[in-house]
Amino acid sequence: MITVSYAHTFTPDGTTNMIETVKTTPQAERLVSDQLEKLQRDLQQLKLQLRHAQKLATLGTAAAMLAHEFNNIMTPIMGYAQFALNRKDPEMMVKALEITMTQAELARTMSQRILNMSADEPIAFGSVPLGDIIEGSSQALCRDLEKDGLQLKCDFEADIRVLADAKQLQLVFVNLFLNARDAMAERSGQITVSANVDDDRVVIRFTDTGPGVPADVIDRIFDPFFSTKNGQPGSGGSGLGLALCHEIIEEHRGSISVESTPGNGTTFVISLPSAR
Repeated sequence: MITVSYAHTFTPDGTTNMIETVKTTPQAERLVSDQLEKLQRDLQQLKLQLRHAQKLATLGTAAAMLAHEFNNIMTPIMGYAQFALNRKDPEMMVKALEITMTQAELARTMSQRILNMSADEPIAFGSVPLGDIIEGSSQALCRDLEKDGLQLKCDFEADIRVLADAKQLQLVFVNLFLNARDAMAERSGQITVSANVDDDRVVIRFTDTGPGVPADVIDRIFDPFFSTKNGQPGSGGSGLGLALCHEIIEEHRGSISVESTPGNGTTFVISLPSAR
């Protein structure tokens, strides 16, 4: 039980003061404590559900690109097979089988990249080459950036390593690649990844040459469910990708921020512990 009592006191100048006294019993304190613990458990569960939704949103986008590329992979297989059957030419049949093996291996590799991202494994920090993360992230898109008129430029030393979970960090850069690709849709552009070591930190700059982020929304860009793509034809963003990036980078004892001027592209600045 919680008891609240009030008392009035009077000062010599006639002013009245009210004193509030709250008394609790051990049973009431336990009840409040139990309720707080339940709220904390519920909050943690909601955070896990949001994290799962964020990851699914990224995988959904990557899977859609994979489906599109599968169509490109199957076209030469079907073409060579049909030609070989029509000609009944043993040499052409062998060629068709060779093309089938090559394209099937490419399809398997693409599928494995998606499966690697979807694996739900405990976070394991280690020394990770930054170059491997950037290369793996661009490949996980399952589509060559040049097909979308984009160039990737990496400007950092090959021996730069960060202390990170490789798969989690790859999710971050996959989302940044997806954002940059969407920002430069139907136009040519460049993505530049630069990095330098500053004492015990690695500072990474991920820059695109897209239209930039409007000043009135840039402060909300890492908020869950907020997207600058909403309202653009055919590109309703979930607003979960950058929120996931922010959460993962914080788990890595790092920081992520954004710099942008409308018309002059966008730069994401990431600071992570160095593994040197």
